[in-house]
Amino acid sequence: MTRFIFITGGVVSSLGKGLLSAALGTLLQARGYSVRLRKLDPYLNVDPGTMSPYQHGEVYVTDDGAETDLDLGHYERFTGVPSRSTDNITSGRVYQDILTKERRGDYLGGTVQVIPHVTDAIKNFVLAETAGIDFVLCEIGGTVGDIESLPFMEAIRQLGTELERGQSCFIHLTLVPFIKAAGELKTKPTQHSVKELRGIGISPDVLVCRAEHPIPLSDRHKIALFCNVAKSAVVQALDVSSIYEVPIAYHAEGLDDEVLKVFGIPTDPPIDLNGWKEIVHNLNHPEGEVTIAIVGKYTGLKDAYKSLGEALIHGGIANHVRVRIEWIEAEVFEQPDAIHRLEDVHGILVPGGFGHRGTEGKIAAARFAREHNVPFFGICLGMQMAVIEAARNMAGIKDAGSTEFGECNAPIVGLLTEWATEAGIELRDQDTDLGGTMRLGAYPALLKPGSHVHEIYGADRISERHRHRYEVNISYQQDLEKAGLVFSGISPDNSLPEIVEIPGHPWYIGVQFHPELKSKPFDPHPLFASFIGAALKQSRLV
Repeated sequence: MTRFIFITGGVVSSLGKGLLSAALGTLLQARGYSVRLRKLDPYLNVDPGTMSPYQHGEVYVTDDGAETDLDLGHYERFTGVPSRSTDNITSGRVYQDILTKERRGDYLGGTVQVIPHVTDAIKNFVLAETAGIDFVLCEIGGTVGDIESLPFMEAIRQLGTELERGQSCFIHLTLVPFIKAAGELKTKPTQHSVKELRGIGISPDVLVCRAEHPIPLSDRHKIALFCNVAKSAVVQALDVSSIYEVPIAYHAEGLDDEVLKVFGIPTDPPIDLNGWKEIVHNLNHPEGEVTIAIVGKYTGLKDAYKSLGEALIHGGIANHVRVRIEWIEAEVFEQPDAIHRLEDVHGILVPGGFGHRGTEGKIAAARFAREHNVPFFGICLGMQMAVIEAARNMAGIKDAGSTEFGECNAPIVGLLTEWATEAGIELRDQDTDLGGTMRLGAYPALLKPGSHVHEIYGADRISERHRHRYEVNISYQQDLEKAGLVFSGISPDNSLPEIVEIPGHPWYIGVQFHPELKSKPFDPHPLFASFIGAALKQSRLV
């Protein structure tokens, strides 16, 4: 029997529902259960693909090409279970599907309403493809009381009554703030949040209370009394040194035990979290430190590069070093003499992005790394800017540019108008809608024998996740390779460059895909492990 855990939030946003879901999934896995995690987002966008990184943060891409919420990245990193397009849904997608059916006449003239049509669609999403899974964890975005989340709350309320007894559990995450002037924690916000939740028909089974200070037993008992939950079901969630300590902390507070009690499942025997403890130990007791400069377009919001930051940490774990990230806005390097800011870093990473802003700064960073033998990692747009830099300054193609930024005489990078997929040929043009029309998801690449990336991967063929609309022009391969930039990864049909590198450089690699999306703390991506290893060598030279 598949069991469902619904995770809601109250008081304020950004309390960590995604990390709670991921950590609980990890703890259930450690007990031998299979899990699947899902995110229900109330906003009206069909997906986050067209949203500004400053609005939504990172867009996490799945193997099957879905653009999803960044919390799905937490789910994958913690549990190792690959997310799919069916694991993230939004109000926009629900309404789009319903209105398509209505226009087609599927409702046979009936009135289309939030109840039952919208709520039924949400329930169908929650229940789909769950056969054989022990636990399905569903995180509902936003906070209780939000107007836009009401259909989702009603849908899970209905599921709570429609599923068999002992088949569902409701967890509510709230805030217990510390009022400095009064010198005490306040439980009233949690009480009001639970009152709001119960007002729409949902009674939480477990309360998880975020707090900056330990919550006394007396306050926990007060919360239990006023919120109608067992005393042991009030679980405190204190800040920890690393997100990878969260599963350990929640287990110590008894979260997984309380959830299993709701389902009537025995909590014995004890579980082994030594793997997570080793990760935390390596993070807290590094044998050295390296500094990586991320030269990006959205450095004002770190969540825009969430998976990237975590992948660098994973690379540090693989090399037993702490990775200190220096976030630098790419536009800085479009100013005279600003490039000196890169003189003391041990590695330079230029990530993806869209639009012309900051691209000349990214090109300047790539040139500095190439000329000063600093380890360089270019990802997506970062690779494209590295290729343009090489074309201009190594191959002598002075007009090298990208059609993404307007017409140019030497389109080293151009709009991707046709590519092969398992389903057939995909076609695009300048007038195609922006949403969901990029080259998305996992695609294979063939690695050049004897190349640096072939050595790093230890494989002839790889599969990585993509999210881009423009591509390096393969027709410039011969000129660029003569100048010293090797195309070491190519699509199986030899039409799309996937990886470039410079032989003889300490570490200079650009990739068209996003390797950070597949990196995990217990399984660091080989490119990030190798990059940090090269940065460590660089640190000993500086």
